[in-house]
This record gives sequence, structure tokens and C-alpha cells, in this order.
Amino acid sequence: MLYRCARTPPAQPVSLWRYRLGCPPHRGEGVVRPTLDDFIALALAAGREIMAVRDAGFDTQTKLDGSPVTLADQRAELVIENGLKALAPDVPMIGEEAVAEGRIPECGETFFCVDPLDGTRGFAKGGDEFTVNIALVEDCMPALGVVYAPATGELYAGEPGRAVKALCEPQTARPMTPFEPIATKPSPRWRVVASDHSGRNARTAQFIAALDCEVTHASSSLKFCRLAEGAADIYPRFGEVSEWDAAAGHAILRAAGGDIMRLDGSPLRYGDRVGGFLIKGFVAYANADAKAAALKALG
Repeated sequence: MLYRCARTPPAQPVSLWRYRLGCPPHRGEGVVRPTLDDFIALALAAGREIMAVRDAGFDTQTKLDGSPVTLADQRAELVIENGLKALAPDVPMIGEEAVAEGRIPECGETFFCVDPLDGTRGFAKGGDEFTVNIALVEDCMPALGVVYAPATGELYAGEPGRAVKALCEPQTARPMTPFEPIATKPSPRWRVVASDHSGRNARTAQFIAALDCEVTHASSSLKFCRLAEGAADIYPRFGEVSEWDAAAGHAILRAAGGDIMRLDGSPLRYGDRVGGFLIKGFVAYANADAKAAALKALG
């Protein structure tokens, strides 16, 4: 059974819960993997945990790497970890809080990549742009991904050939709208989305100036989703981030027609256990033209 705090009404078992996508079992390396429906159920359950903690009040602590953590991060990851173990016990999970505690399994090229609460800084300050990120990585690339923003109800999901969006009721995480297909869209002028926290530095400003573009700022993995739904073209990130910050959004963006490259133009791959699962900068792009423009701006 999934762990839940006492304030949260029990949800239906993940194996029986479906969000009307009707996903067939996903098969990788000959083994049945969880479907997008399973990921969605776990993301919604984790979102309920996060909102329950926020409603009850919480303290913020600091991890050894200097980043913040709350009870919401920990409870949400436990929900996801227990659910994934029940669904696919043979697949290891790389989760932000587990890694911070030193629980780092051997993962190879296939693993779950989880950030239970992406945007903890904003969450701790009372903001709404935080997300639950769940991804399945296969052959070092994200194959399935779900990004859910519990405070706003925005829910994005992607698998090869299909990217979708729906809106949920924030307090209950119940569906308010059916899933609608999303895809990247061209624009007459480049639209860049940058990080609220780290996207106002000199390197980002230089990149933006080279593009002559419209600029917006956002938090968490919603930046990838803005590209996936056609609201932006390019998302640059200079400096280190962790794989769990990008994997779910990357899966959705790939499904919608975009992709991510490293700052040298090479494809972004996952599973760098030796390197601490760190990504030393990247640029997400909506299409080939956006990629070419980003490479030119990078110099």
C-alpha cells in the first residue's frame, strides 16, 4: 500500500486506477513497464501528499549540498517509490531525496528518474510553480514522463508519439478536463523561457541578446512543458542541474516534437552515476530551426 499522511483520503490502488488514457502496457527490454496511466496515478497521489503538507504547515531544512528540503519532498518521494516498487520491482529508481540520503542503486541504462517536488524553493516561499516529476529512462533516454503541478492542477504526460495535457482540481487531484494532445509550434519570433531562480545571470542574458527574442520566466519543469505545448521555443540552462530535474520534462518535450542538447550540441543522455547524475548545462528546443538558432547563439 502507498504511504499517505492521515489528512489525505485513500486513493484507489494504482494498478486499478486509470485516467482515461487507456494506455497499453509499455514494453522495454522484453519486460512490461508501468504505463503513463500508472505514472499519472502516482503523480496525483504524490501531489495530494504535497498539498496536505502545505495545508498543515511545514519547516524547511537544508541538505548537505545546500538545497532546501521539506516534509512534502520526503512524503511525496515515498509515495512514488513504493508505487514504482509495486509496479516494476526489477527497475531501480533514482530519486532526489534517496540520492541525498546516499541510497543510490546501480541503474545501468534503464531506471526510473524521480523528482518528487521540483521547485522546493518556490514551494517553501508559498509559490505555486512546483511539480512532481516521474520518468522512465530506457537506453539512457527518457521514454515516458509525467509532470504534475499540484497547486495549479496542470498535468502533462508524454510517451513516444504522444504528448498530452489535462487540468485537475488542485485540492482533490480529480480530473476537470479530458486529455488534449499538445505539440510544439513555430513562431514568427523566438520565444525563450528561462528559470526564475537561475535564468537571470549574465550568461543567460548574453544568450538571449544573441537571439533577439521574447522572454518569459518560469519555475520547475513547467518550462519544458511550455515548449511542449507550443508556448515557447527555447529554454537555456547554464550551470549544473540534476537528471531528475530534466528527465520527465524531456520525455514530454520529445513526445511533442522537441528535444534537449548539451551546451556543445550533443544529445543529452541519462544515467551518469559516476558523475552524480549531474547535467552541466543544456538547451531545450522545440524544433530543428530553434536548435540551429540556439547553437548560433551559443557561439
